[in-house]
Amino acid sequence: MMKHLPLIAVMIYLVCSPLIASAVSGVDRVVTARMQGRRGPSVMQAWWDLLKLFSKESTTVNDIQKILVIAHCFFAVFSGAVFFGGGDLLLVLFSLTMAEVFLVLAAYSVNAAYSEIGAQRELLQMMAYEPMILLTAVGFYLSTGSFQVADIIKTDIPPVVKMPGFFMGFCFILVIKLRKSPFDIATSHHAHQEIIKGLTGDLSGRIYGLSELAELYEEVLMLGMTGLFFITSDPMSIIYALIAVAAVMFVMSLTDNVFPRVKWEVLLKLAWIVTFFVGGSNLLLLTLI
Repeated sequence: MMKHLPLIAVMIYLVCSPLIASAVSGVDRVVTARMQGRRGPSVMQAWWDLLKLFSKESTTVNDIQKILVIAHCFFAVFSGAVFFGGGDLLLVLFSLTMAEVFLVLAAYSVNAAYSEIGAQRELLQMMAYEPMILLTAVGFYLSTGSFQVADIIKTDIPPVVKMPGFFMGFCFILVIKLRKSPFDIATSHHAHQEIIKGLTGDLSGRIYGLSELAELYEEVLMLGMTGLFFITSDPMSIIYALIAVAAVMFVMSLTDNVFPRVKWEVLLKLAWIVTFFVGGSNLLLLTLI
């Protein structure tokens, strides 16, 4: 039974991730609405919106756009499957980067002003968060001795004990990855002007639904990586990880409502400062231990 657990975890991820991410997104929207004195949508509204997109006809500018969006969705799903299957953390991150690259190429392929600006901003976001994500993977290796997720979760001490700096840095770039204010400069979950929705502005119907589906899978993956800081060989650690993930999501929701969007220069500067000082100091500490 134990040897089949990775396969079971992958199957649960593939089947349940859209529903889980939709529920998380719905709770986030309800919390946001309460903060603003509104009632808000139903918890599963994101799921119904996704189903509605897949029921509509797709209109694409060219065939390559469709292929690139499909590739984006495939690599996003593949990244999570490797992670929840206990695979190599570096492979997860490189595959996730490939997914983002395909989305950027899809925006560039349209040859439209807003899509091109959105693609440029997405590349800037990648420049901002990629160093911290790679440092986090290195931190897991230095603290546990392995890049394999299956080995990381078998430790007796939660990785966050040795990686507090990496955890804080990862939470910071998580705001960028999940497209929360003040760092949602490429595309946003909220209704904004065309320049902010440019990355996906020329997608429609099922093709747009695929990009949204990929985002749901990616959200579950990023929350799983957040929980990885707290999971050990003790089954009770899963409960602690879920509590930590819920706390991080609440803080991100609060940040999304409190802070206005910043310019891309500020985004790069803040992300690299956090990476250098918070991540770098923790990396130095781990190499000296």
